[in-house]
Amino acid sequence: MDWKKDCAALIPCFNEARGVGEVVRTVREHLPSVLVVDDGSTDATAAAARAAHAEVVRHAVNRGKGASLRVGFQHLHDGGFKWALTLDGDGQHAADDIPGFFSCAEATGAQLVIGNRMAQADRMPWLRRRVNRWMTRRLSRRAGVLLPDSQCGFRLVNLEALAGVPLQTDHFEIESELLLAFLRAGMQVEFVPVQTIYHSGASKIHPVVDTWRWLRWWFTRRRH
Repeated sequence: MDWKKDCAALIPCFNEARGVGEVVRTVREHLPSVLVVDDGSTDATAAAARAAHAEVVRHAVNRGKGASLRVGFQHLHDGGFKWALTLDGDGQHAADDIPGFFSCAEATGAQLVIGNRMAQADRMPWLRRRVNRWMTRRLSRRAGVLLPDSQCGFRLVNLEALAGVPLQTDHFEIESELLLAFLRAGMQVEFVPVQTIYHSGASKIHPVVDTWRWLRWWFTRRRH
């Protein structure tokens, strides 16, 4: 597999001008092609990403992480890429972990490889850790398999496989939707250890609004 040719990094961003340039630069040490989807930022996110030599697709208004990922997946698929490596623009995913995703996909044949931060779970903020584990237990029960870290956005996604499992969610619940969609389609999903990094800046996840969105998605899925 020629990862530098067949895979592009996909970074959804909202107001990440301070750090996205460094994220793009470190990612490009492993993948020359980087797509940043600027989700209606009101700062200089797009300019910072372009200065670091990323391609930028920009939303005029904020549409949510899920919407940004879906736009990015389609853009990369249309551009001839076979894989997308998704990560956040705030520096909470370490570019040094990228080769582990490639090695896992090659060794296992997985169509979806997800970062597993649970070996360093104590580095997560307490509330984020509790919510992650709560959601992960429920997703594991529904899927019938043990999922160590269902909410990590650091992922390697096969775009041809993804084309067969249309996504609908617009916000952070897309992490769960994508994971269940691959499992239900009988595709192989693997997890690879990654570093757990959290900064002092405010998270883009709203603890009330985004948990409510997840619950609404969860109970909607139960009816299908």
